[in-house]
Amino acid sequence: MTGAHTHSTALRGEVVYIRAFDLAYDMKRQRIPQILGHQAQEYWVGPSKPGPKQGFFYRPQMVTLPPRMYQSSVGPLEVSISVKIYNVGAVSIQVRTPFEVSSIEDLVKYYGLSLAGNSIEMEVIQLAERVRRELEPYFVRPVPVLEQGEDYTVFCIYELPVREGNVGKRTEDWLMENRRAVAALLTQESNPSRLSEQEAAESTERYLTYYESDLVVPDWDAALVVGERESLEEIIHVMELANVQLAELAAYDRVLDGALEVAYRDLSRSRWVGREVSRNLREIRVDMARLNDELLNITKFFGDWHLARIYQSLFSRFHLKDWNDTINVKLRTLADLYQLLHQDWINYWMMLLEITIVLLFILDVVLLLLGL
Repeated sequence: MTGAHTHSTALRGEVVYIRAFDLAYDMKRQRIPQILGHQAQEYWVGPSKPGPKQGFFYRPQMVTLPPRMYQSSVGPLEVSISVKIYNVGAVSIQVRTPFEVSSIEDLVKYYGLSLAGNSIEMEVIQLAERVRRELEPYFVRPVPVLEQGEDYTVFCIYELPVREGNVGKRTEDWLMENRRAVAALLTQESNPSRLSEQEAAESTERYLTYYESDLVVPDWDAALVVGERESLEEIIHVMELANVQLAELAAYDRVLDGALEVAYRDLSRSRWVGREVSRNLREIRVDMARLNDELLNITKFFGDWHLARIYQSLFSRFHLKDWNDTINVKLRTLADLYQLLHQDWINYWMMLLEITIVLLFILDVVLLLLGL
């Protein structure tokens, strides 16, 4: 503990860069033996605080790559990378690097981090492309082109700085004293004084605590987490799940936009395409309903109400309800189109049947008139 007293005003922790990608419509339900040359394992995180023992977490397959030293824009850094594979056809990549800074303002420069002359964003995208090519045999209808994905940055502080007369101070009090600086970090502002009080309050108002020594401040693009290192893993995992859900909902929305565009175009053509369009719309509705169920399944976790509160806060910050509502509206539109096509086909066959009956009646009359 001597080091803690030597650098009592320093902030120590790690930055966790999370980026989720949609790689396929779905995945085959089989175990992946290797990813990027390393044995894949089932991810597991245990509870870090007392509570119900029947907790449930979705456990994706994952691999952790050996740490590497990089020359970065903030100096030499040891970087750790892990890859998680989700059954919904998504992959989430985490890049972690430790930090030690004198103030919160110094953390803003970690957003634009470059590794060996390449931006951390491009490093992650290139790695995701390698994963996509390697796992293609396990995918069902893989995406033709890799999208940019959804990113989220988590700043983890292991312990708040200790100053004279500041021992045992609550994290809530520390947040109130540094609210503008924390808000500037979450909004990527290098100068906290430029932020208004309203923006500072809005960015930090949904903070959560469990013990007096921990803190979670989630925002749209980033979060600040304070707590013991051993307790942070499950919080990061919940944030990763919410980010995966956002990436998948955005992918579903793009699929439905394409389906609706094709459906409207086909509906404007001849009725003879109705059967094919009707079948396609039905398949899309079934696919989207099933995928939505699976997506909700990976974000199920029970047994820790604090984690549930964190997820609900992220759910609100990411506007996941709005994404869900938008997708459900488009699904209902597809259902209406399907019903319209179905009714058109019923009307068409009824008309054909009526014409056939009339022709048979006319034929019968003609035969009677001819004495046949």
